[in-house]
Amino acid sequence: MQAAVLTAPTRIEIQARPVPEATGRDVLVKVMAVGICGSDIHYYEHGRIGPYVVKGPIILGHECAGVVVAVGEQVRTLQPGDRVAVEPGVTCGYCAFCKEGRYNLCPEVQFLATPPYDGAFVQYIKHREDFLYRIPDTMSYETAALCEPFSVGVHAVRRARLQPGETVAIIGMGPVGLMAVVAARAFGAGRIVVSDREPLRLEAALRLGADAAVDASAADGLAQLRGGADGSGVHVALETAGHPAALQTALGSLRRGGRLAIVGLPPQDEIPLNVPFIADNEADIYGVFRYANTYPQGLALLAAGLADTDGVMITDRYPLEQAQQAMERARTNKSGSLKVVVYPNGPV
Repeated sequence: MQAAVLTAPTRIEIQARPVPEATGRDVLVKVMAVGICGSDIHYYEHGRIGPYVVKGPIILGHECAGVVVAVGEQVRTLQPGDRVAVEPGVTCGYCAFCKEGRYNLCPEVQFLATPPYDGAFVQYIKHREDFLYRIPDTMSYETAALCEPFSVGVHAVRRARLQPGETVAIIGMGPVGLMAVVAARAFGAGRIVVSDREPLRLEAALRLGADAAVDASAADGLAQLRGGADGSGVHVALETAGHPAALQTALGSLRRGGRLAIVGLPPQDEIPLNVPFIADNEADIYGVFRYANTYPQGLALLAAGLADTDGVMITDRYPLEQAQQAMERARTNKSGSLKVVVYPNGPV
């Protein structure tokens, strides 16, 4: 089979690799669509994200979906021909975090395209049965792959305890922020206001269900996020940009007693925050690390057609042999591209 392998920073080579064998509880999946994530771009360009360091050749890509072609002898729920979404992080199932249902915190997780584990820019992957989910015939492989960033949004609004009718601010309209708009709308948000610097992304947010879009460079941007003349602030803020100023803006947008979920990862470990504001307003702050127990609900919500995710999100399509060009497109075209999708087995 063919694989797109990152061999050095910003260098991807197409190599021949053996097709994995499905044994035990593992399933062999023919990969049909893979979305490029911000983390893929970080590994491609910088070779690391925090403690996760690329130390050798690695296959990127973790937002994926495909079709089952073979199953191990212990597999009971899937069979060849099943169309599936792939939840990329396979956990141990035995540690305290797994048993508590917070398996995203499992210290033994094997997450696609997170060093040292290879990802899905390849024609076939082997994946454990319990992290694969059937998708309806009416759902595209692209939508199924989008369930991965959508799951981040679902987990974030759950962590922030979003209640129907509450107001929400989402800072940063990259793919995760855009899918968080869909998640907030699905969970009954009363008003969603978003912020970014790119007009394309603000327009996409409005098409996906946001009520108002704020240019992050506007002098009165924070006032607009807090509610204009009323200025009382929002119940929930989601920071998805991974930028220090965006985090400070997200915190400042909260009403008294509001809740902030931190999704984006900034390049530095420490960021100044207004501690008196946090204490005086009893702001609750939640860290968000990937997701847990989101895929069944996420797929059901996407299948319900809450938003035209494919039509809005997917802007660029590339075959596997052009994975290098796909990564460059995602890395350099922030003003024109939202979700770049690679097709390991065609068509484009």
